[in-house]
Amino acid sequence: MTEQNIPKSLEILSKEELARTLTRLASQILENVSDIKKLLLLGIPTRGIQLAEVLAKELYEKTGSIVEQGVIDPTFYRDDLNKLGTRLAPSTEISSGLEGRHVVLVDDVIFTGRTVRAALESIQAWGRPERVMLLVMVDRSGHRELPIQPDFCGRQVPTRKSESIELRLKEVDGEEGVFLE
Repeated sequence: MTEQNIPKSLEILSKEELARTLTRLASQILENVSDIKKLLLLGIPTRGIQLAEVLAKELYEKTGSIVEQGVIDPTFYRDDLNKLGTRLAPSTEISSGLEGRHVVLVDDVIFTGRTVRAALESIQAWGRPERVMLLVMVDRSGHRELPIQPDFCGRQVPTRKSESIELRLKEVDGEEGVFLE
């Protein structure tokens, strides 16, 4: 394959646009949560975990309050493991109960909705939050297999099934932005 035939990444959100989007998403969370002390950000592996950390920092800058974070691993609640196979993911980490909490599930990209459905089932094993909301950086519109929609969305991007979207964060990838592969 010559260099001309190698597919290039298409930048959907630059580093600056990503920063503005994160600021907007943090503001939207604050508009929807009456008590920040009840807020819990649960990152879905893989990039949802890092995205939750970045959002927690953004929320701290806006409020001066530390926002609790955790990890929810939906792997064993998936109904499509035979298609995806298992992967080594961080295990679920929730430091306190979910009763009375406002949980924001954080994921990088929503595609079919199956990961979110599995995460919702996984949450039920840990308790019953007062409210569960979904935040995604990118909604790959047009491919949903379940009636699941994000409450907070950075960007809607129509894609082909064969394409993929990648969120890159400086702490993990050495660069920042959202790219279509």
